[in-house]
Amino acid sequence: MPHSKNNRRILFVDDNPNFLASIRRLLGSNYSITTADSGEQALELIGQQEPFAVIVSDLKMPNMDGITFLAKAKDISPNSVRILFTGYANLENAIAAVNNGYVFRILTKPCQEEDIKRAVDASLDQHRMLRAHSELEYLRKIGKAMEGIIFGFSALVEARDPYTAGHQRRVADLSAVLAQRLGMDRDRTQGLRMAAMVHDIGKLYVPAEFLNKPGKLSSAEFSIIKNHSQVGSDILSPVEFPWPLSEIVLQHHERLDGSGYPQGLRGDQLLDEAKIIAVADVVEAMAFDRPYRPGKGLDAALDEVEHNAGTLYDRDVVQACLNMFRNEGFAENWT
Repeated sequence: MPHSKNNRRILFVDDNPNFLASIRRLLGSNYSITTADSGEQALELIGQQEPFAVIVSDLKMPNMDGITFLAKAKDISPNSVRILFTGYANLENAIAAVNNGYVFRILTKPCQEEDIKRAVDASLDQHRMLRAHSELEYLRKIGKAMEGIIFGFSALVEARDPYTAGHQRRVADLSAVLAQRLGMDRDRTQGLRMAAMVHDIGKLYVPAEFLNKPGKLSSAEFSIIKNHSQVGSDILSPVEFPWPLSEIVLQHHERLDGSGYPQGLRGDQLLDEAKIIAVADVVEAMAFDRPYRPGKGLDAALDEVEHNAGTLYDRDVVQACLNMFRNEGFAENWT
């Protein structure tokens, strides 16, 4: 499998200058080759330069043998793949090399050129796999950290208003399943769920008496409540999430025909994630009780989004929602 030259940095360590010269002639045109004539010199190079993809060492060297060197090299550059050359191959050396130096390949001198190339290419492939695994683990850690931030924000809402927290959780659950039904990939679905978990976080700045007021709100009170989308976006925007959470939260009350708020966006100006949350938000809000009025029921909620599909709400999202509740029994586990 081909590799770019930038990913072909290989360090050869041997106290025989003739062997190092032959390696440079053999591999220098296709790989980035660095050589060292001792373990001590090699360790300095590993500490000073960009990481080597592959480190190849002779076993028998003065002062520091190859197994000792490779064990030290692993501590400095754990993702480098290690190969051991030896003219004294035996089971004891092999076991020591694997256990102490974490060696990927053991080659016996003299070695055919093709065997060296095959071992180097296999090691480069192994290095690429190790890097991919490390990057995946890093992304997983970042994802966990982002989840922690989101659940921290959600806990703030719950501490002030347990109803809002329950609403956000149910909207998040429904939104995530809708996204899956609509073919959204796993990463975007995760971002959607995170946004839905805090889509009403801006209500932290709305007086509680406005949120729980029975009867009709005044125009001034409703204007303050409507501002929660912008406030929520402002709360989230300083945090560098891997998903556009602040934009999704900003848009979750926008409508296809431009009648929503706060920006009056329409149609393709809306993020797909915001279109999904818009439907989930309305269905949950109508179906469940609020502190100031009983819920209107799931059937009424579904009738609302069905009646306004293509006008206020995305038609595909609405159809997926109707199928889930009417044909798949989603309501049984949605509490």
